[in-house]
Amino acid sequence: MAPMVEELQFPHLEIPLTVNSISPILPANPIPASHGDSLYLSNLDDMIGARVFTPTMYFYRDAGKPAVIKVLKEALASVLVPYYPFSGRLRETENGKLEVFFGPNQGVLLVEARSEMTLANLGDLSVPNPAWTNLVYSFPNEEQYKVIDMPLLIAQVTRFRCGGFSLGLRICHCLCDGVGAMQFLSAWAATARLSSLTVNPKPCWDREILRPRDPPLVQHPHIEFKRIDDGSSLTRSLWVVKPVQKCYRVSREYQAHLKRLVQSSVGNFSCTTFDAMAAHVWRSWVKALDVRPLDYELRLTFSVNGRSRLTNPPLKQGFYGNAVCVACATSTVSGLVNGPLSDTTLLVRKARLSVSEAYLRSTIDYIQLHRPTRLEFGGKLTITQWTRFSMYETADFGWGRPIYAGPIDLTPTPQVCVFLPQGGDDDSDSDGTMLVCICLPEAACHRFRDLFCLFDSDYQLPC
Repeated sequence: MAPMVEELQFPHLEIPLTVNSISPILPANPIPASHGDSLYLSNLDDMIGARVFTPTMYFYRDAGKPAVIKVLKEALASVLVPYYPFSGRLRETENGKLEVFFGPNQGVLLVEARSEMTLANLGDLSVPNPAWTNLVYSFPNEEQYKVIDMPLLIAQVTRFRCGGFSLGLRICHCLCDGVGAMQFLSAWAATARLSSLTVNPKPCWDREILRPRDPPLVQHPHIEFKRIDDGSSLTRSLWVVKPVQKCYRVSREYQAHLKRLVQSSVGNFSCTTFDAMAAHVWRSWVKALDVRPLDYELRLTFSVNGRSRLTNPPLKQGFYGNAVCVACATSTVSGLVNGPLSDTTLLVRKARLSVSEAYLRSTIDYIQLHRPTRLEFGGKLTITQWTRFSMYETADFGWGRPIYAGPIDLTPTPQVCVFLPQGGDDDSDSDGTMLVCICLPEAACHRFRDLFCLFDSDYQLPC
């Protein structure tokens, strides 16, 4: 019988490759913007956590089509007409606010590379591997977190000796959230697959709907943004030495049993699988790190999709901007490590449900007044949930679903944990299995594995 929680291994390897070409891709037809024009970005697009490029990787078996690059280039040029903001650049305006502007010869970037390795040489392609980093293009000596005057989409296609290939993407988070990125990728893939421009739904910019109020009205404390001088051992233990990335395959049965166990202890409150899993991961991580002192207050943050919460006015179908809000649960170290899992789950649930339209509008106004300029890590774990993104179905460019779709390397921001859907280029692989990827110091890895598999002192699942 397959284990309900399985620790996955990936090889530590180098992938030598040769870059054959770096090509700017311009929209195939005129766009509704002229040189000197600009577009408004909302404060959700412009918050400090969005001023990053999100790297993702897609692996494909031999497509049997030698013209992969040609197909991708032509489809991308077509899609850049309705999605023309991707061809612009970012610049700062008053008070450090960002906007998209249009100038001559901008466009996006497509890099063509080749490796003499085969996909089989890369090991298990179901697990994100930091060794894949050079399959996603970065400029020589590129500054960390640089988004100004950068192409807003950078794609690298690497062909392997076996005929398989990878598509490494870097998309600027200021242009779209995860839902928006999937919408854009779906249009690009469908256009390549069908050999004609296919955009459904029609993209909608509409960032002005999310303008701050006049005057701004901050109705919540927004501790998710507050700078906290880390008086605990948590941050030091992760940044003093380079942590390792660990991934666990979690069966649907394990998730369901965890949820039932928690639900039986919380009475009339209805908890989701995410509530229970996030609480269990947070609690296990803090225990494994042996965080001190016990009275120190820790934070768990995670994004909540605000699309369904916005009603005045609602967002139009096809809106692909950032519409996520950061939820935040807090607990002392003692409350996490000594209290029951059900209590932690209720904290996560409360934080999730607190994200209302009023909270989202308050977030926009808080950024308008304070505009945080640095990422805060004090006492924090951030969980990013990708399990609801149709990454595998979306990324069929005409040669089938990818073998793998998702992130690469979490270690540059080791206080981030990602929940991923189980991959595979066969529809039968989509069985609700989740991958949990998290960073830990080497010394804490075995303890985390034991804690993660043992979620209640009276009930242990095999792993």
